[in-house]
Amino acid sequence: MSEELKSEVATVYREYNGGYFRTLISPGQSGGALALMEMVLPQGAEPPMHLHDHEDEAFYLLNGEMLFQIDGKEIHAKAGDAVFAPRKVPHLFKILSREVRFLTLISPGNFWEYFIEFSKPCTGEPVVTPPQGPPSTEFIAHLTKRMTLSYGITIF
Repeated sequence: MSEELKSEVATVYREYNGGYFRTLISPGQSGGALALMEMVLPQGAEPPMHLHDHEDEAFYLLNGEMLFQIDGKEIHAKAGDAVFAPRKVPHLFKILSREVRFLTLISPGNFWEYFIEFSKPCTGEPVVTPPQGPPSTEFIAHLTKRMTLSYGITIF
């Protein structure tokens, strides 16, 4: 992705997985060291158990409640709580409230490109639309392949 496009992407809300996000700090702005995003997701938009080969993740909840499972331990988080998920450690989260708003910090920032690849710019005011059923098997196969081959994610 060109630096010009990365800069443009950082200024808009993007639709993602029934919710939306905006980039607060892109990898381009941090020399690749990190990415910081504000995300709003509906209940039902959670990832399966997975691990990152390359990135650490941190989450800071602004609104709502989430249950994290990190390396077999459960952490119940609410607004004002921060949670750390280190690289190479299996983790997932469940959204306990109707929706959540949180900051996510990814370090290094390369995994940010996954969010750009699997999102699109919002047209108008960003909205939350809970999933209306599971994604197609074709989409899941494509997503899993991209996550594994391009982003070093293992899904369990």
